[in-house]
Amino acid sequence: MSADHRIEAITKRIVERSKPTREPYLERVRQASTKGVKRGTLACGNLAHGFAVCSPGDKAALAGDTVPNLGIITAYNDMLSAHQPFEHYPELIRKAAAEAGGVAQVAGGVPAMCDGVTQGQPGMELSLFSRDIIAMAAGIGLSHNMFDAAVFLGVCDKIVPGLMIAALTFGHLPSVFVPAGPMTSGLPNDEKTRIRQLYAEGKVGRAELLEAESKSYHGPGTCTFYGTANSNQMLMEIMGFHMPGASFINPGTPLRDALTREATKRALAITALGNEFTPAGEMIDERSIVNGVVGLHATGGSTNHTMHLIAMARAGGIQLTWQDISDLSDIVPLLARVYPNGSADVNHFHAAGGMGFLIKQLLKAGFVHDDVRTVYGQGLAAYTIEPHLNADGTVLRQPSPENSADPKVLSTIEAPFQANGGLKMLTGNMGKAVIKISAVKPERHVIEAPALVFHSQQAMQDAFKEGKLNRDFIAVVRFQGPKANGMPELHKLTPSLGVLQDRGHKVALITDGRMSGASGKVPAAIHVTPEAVDGGPIAKIKDGDMIRLDAVAGTLEVLVDAAEFAARPAVVADLSDNEFGMGRELFAPLRRIAGPADHGASVLF
Repeated sequence: MSADHRIEAITKRIVERSKPTREPYLERVRQASTKGVKRGTLACGNLAHGFAVCSPGDKAALAGDTVPNLGIITAYNDMLSAHQPFEHYPELIRKAAAEAGGVAQVAGGVPAMCDGVTQGQPGMELSLFSRDIIAMAAGIGLSHNMFDAAVFLGVCDKIVPGLMIAALTFGHLPSVFVPAGPMTSGLPNDEKTRIRQLYAEGKVGRAELLEAESKSYHGPGTCTFYGTANSNQMLMEIMGFHMPGASFINPGTPLRDALTREATKRALAITALGNEFTPAGEMIDERSIVNGVVGLHATGGSTNHTMHLIAMARAGGIQLTWQDISDLSDIVPLLARVYPNGSADVNHFHAAGGMGFLIKQLLKAGFVHDDVRTVYGQGLAAYTIEPHLNADGTVLRQPSPENSADPKVLSTIEAPFQANGGLKMLTGNMGKAVIKISAVKPERHVIEAPALVFHSQQAMQDAFKEGKLNRDFIAVVRFQGPKANGMPELHKLTPSLGVLQDRGHKVALITDGRMSGASGKVPAAIHVTPEAVDGGPIAKIKDGDMIRLDAVAGTLEVLVDAAEFAARPAVVADLSDNEFGMGRELFAPLRRIAGPADHGASVLF
């Protein structure tokens, strides 16, 4: 199947732009790829340390040069619902590896923090940089050079991007990503949203709010709304890092375990010791990255990936830009309605046809490249399936159906929910920003209103509680960028702004911080760059300045005389409250060197 000519054109320009970095990267990958087991380069003392605690059988296997060794990088902890299921994966993987004639060892653990726990808390200011810390932690685990392939156990917001950066940094190794799956459906998303807004208005108390939240997030697995965590799973599948159909199978089920066993055996099959060597750095190329962006648009995925995808691509020498992402959004239609872009959750999405149906539709229109390499050993068409369980406990794949089981959740190329993906880049005299409009009603795609400026999420919350925001306005929440305070997500603003919008006011948000997939129904220009702490134009805005946010034209403008605006000094804020407490002092060096949002907000690239 050939890709649409517009998709091909964008892919080709990424290829051309990337040549100065991609070609040296591939040369490094090929130089590091050697025949025979990786541990063959280790001295006897090195090797003895590497298998000191293994069973006698595994020691004998690792002492030779014919048995592959699989490195497990795990984000397990038992506080976070998404990662708790990984507790028993190493045992499962070791057994599956032994059945396949290999060995598996836990190479290392990486931190996994939950933005749901840290929302509005000081710890949230560590969140974005945890992505790069995770990449480095995984690198430490793999640096022992004991391994012929790697499996990565991770799910949530910064974990999977960090693990992918590590996988591409160790691009000479084959890598397979193994998910844990979403928790079963809890309180309906519309009801959860209703309770949150009632709490924001003071109409219900903390007890009612906690009860609703507990019914929403109630067991093991990923949160079921379509934020960054579930966008991660979609990306790993459409980019070929998952086994087909692996993304959205619930934890603790026989099929989930069967997919994990299968992923283990496949990882061992694609090492340099066999005939299907698939190093991650060669497998993932510009076409794979474009497929990921297309999947993000078609599903209305998280805005965090306008940064993560850029950083992930750079780890493989690929230069992706916001303009590429925005241009692809103009081409790719929205095919899924999952909260916050609808009322359904990811379990409903999977039941409607899930990834197999989605990929089939995108291939049908030529919106994704089929001629890519995947860990499965075939092109993307092999992912147009539904996974089931065979009687013998193995995975059975059946062709994805021709029709969606629920057209209100998952639709077709012929009848999309909207003509574009809803992620756009905005440009203007405020710099550059990103907006997600897949859940924003068309009549709110253009907002012109006076600015109200805040230097913290809490300051705006206080103004709302004091009744000072019952008017048309655009909230400018600045000094929330990577260098200022680590770029926290500002989810606490969503209920308040939603209440004001429901009261009939024209409202919007502009910030150099993040909103993830939770910006929802309120227009939100986020990731504004240059950020305020770098003296960006957002630091010059005053209360009352008229601002025009136009998601149709793709512009973000302060309607102030150009000469006057240029002459204004940038406001400097006191950020000392963000420098200490909850580990923030440890991250001071990272804040100093963080790159801008449109380059991935990374400390690595």
